[in-house]
Amino acid sequence: MGDETTRKKKAAALLLLMHLQEQDEKLLQGRNNQRRRRKPRSIWVRKWLSDKRRERYGHYSTLLNELKTEDEKAFYNYTRLPRGLTMRVAPNTISRVINEVCDAIKAEFAAEVIQCPTKTEEWTALVEQFEKRWQFPHCCGALDGKHVAVTCPWNTGSVYRNYKGFFSIVLMALVDADCKFLWIDVGSDGSSNDASIYNGSELKEGLERTNNIFNLPKEKSLPGDDVPVPYYIVGDNAFGINKRLMNPFSIRNMEHNERIFNYRLSRARRVVENAFGILAHKFRVLLRTMNQRPETCRKIITTCVILHNLIRLRYPATHNNLMDLEDQNQNVIPGAWRNDKVLLDVYHERARNTGTQEGRQIRRYLGHYFTSKAGSVPWQDKMIL
Repeated sequence: MGDETTRKKKAAALLLLMHLQEQDEKLLQGRNNQRRRRKPRSIWVRKWLSDKRRERYGHYSTLLNELKTEDEKAFYNYTRLPRGLTMRVAPNTISRVINEVCDAIKAEFAAEVIQCPTKTEEWTALVEQFEKRWQFPHCCGALDGKHVAVTCPWNTGSVYRNYKGFFSIVLMALVDADCKFLWIDVGSDGSSNDASIYNGSELKEGLERTNNIFNLPKEKSLPGDDVPVPYYIVGDNAFGINKRLMNPFSIRNMEHNERIFNYRLSRARRVVENAFGILAHKFRVLLRTMNQRPETCRKIITTCVILHNLIRLRYPATHNNLMDLEDQNQNVIPGAWRNDKVLLDVYHERARNTGTQEGRQIRRYLGHYFTSKAGSVPWQDKMIL
């Protein structure tokens, strides 16, 4: 009896095992059939990005060609350059190309279009240009700095946060009388101020070294005068005054000659304001928040500066309506860039920039010179009323 019961249990267990195995086989077969019916996996390249469609429908092949042949003005307004490219290329592909393109542009044009002078005759040519166009003798360039917004770089805390509360890197530049960039410092963190960046720069070191490594011209008397005066750059009150850098008088209780000096200095500094304004107006990436790594942002900004100078040298007429002009009475006609969004000024921390007594003496002398018969211009008095 016991053996019979055991046999029945074994038979039942065997039948249960066979049933479970059969169910597993059916489930596996169903999964295999489902896999066969599943749609093929999509590849990352979209059909509308294919080469054939790009040639047929891409902006470069259609819209730009139409604008180029039918409406040159619209072409310029669309591209903001005499010639441009708009192709059907995926963003991830473009992101890989950016660094290579920036490096190529820098390698090809940087030495040609943006290089701080190191020879006396080069500085002399710059000085003559400033004196002829802006009536500010012995000026070698105008200095200023601007913020370019970026996303907060990883693991940097508040280092790149500027005084306006957003993250940025700083572009500081020296500009010539024709709104071309002579020297740039790109990439200082947004929490820095004008003075600290300039004080740590090779430009300051080169201008102020006693051995004159920049080969600046020797001191010379101003036109129509007989007192030797050094050569200098001009900036605003963010920079400490010294024999190589002139800044404005304080606006409190100014005398007539000090107001005249400030007007003449402001007029000469207009070139750096226009250079930054035109740069941002042409290269709109500088007006948005850049989402690249800091080193890539530096490359892009540097490339924009190089292309700006290239346009100033080869296609200067394209900037005519953008920059400030003066009418026959020397009244300012605002350039188109002033109607646009502009780059933010760098924070001015004046307490650290008391300047030198020698610099103040030169500034006082220039103030008297600009109100003398030898150094005055006919329209200056009406400009300070």
